[in-house]
Amino acid sequence: MPDRELPAELRHRQQHRRATTTILVVILMLFFAFWYAYSYYRESTGVAAPTQSAQTCRPFDPKVATPANTTVNVYNATTRAGLAARTAADLRRRGFTVGKVANDPLGRKVAAPAEIRFGPAGRSRSALVVPLGGKGTTQLADARKDASVDLVLGAKFTALGAAPKPTGKPMCPSPSTSPSATASAG
Repeated sequence: MPDRELPAELRHRQQHRRATTTILVVILMLFFAFWYAYSYYRESTGVAAPTQSAQTCRPFDPKVATPANTTVNVYNATTRAGLAARTAADLRRRGFTVGKVANDPLGRKVAAPAEIRFGPAGRSRSALVVPLGGKGTTQLADARKDASVDLVLGAKFTALGAAPKPTGKPMCPSPSTSPSATASAG
């Protein structure tokens, strides 16, 4: 009697194996069908992974002046109260790092809309700040050692001027401030 049960059991196992194999083949075929459809869709919409030559930004260079790495001291050379504080808030909204906010420590009369003061290390950064002072803004080089720039608001100052339009590709973010770098550090 046990001999008659064995072939039935083997038949059942073979049927089970065939069913499992058939299901796996169907799943594999569906996977490749969806993969083909997805690649066809991606190709038709023109969405492709960016290549090295199609990079959207130029490599990060900490020596290049950007609003984020430019410290601007905002000084009021007028009798209008709160002018330096309001202007400093506008500079922060534009991405600049704001240093000191106070009345002009030199106590000079500034007849122009603004006066930009900087040392040798801040010369390239001052080029970012000059257009913000408006038409007629003057520049004054001094002997400071750091790269900070002073924006001294004068009698004709009303509001920050338009920021210069960037030319070429923007700079990629600093690797130390990128989300992946901060996620791996924490």
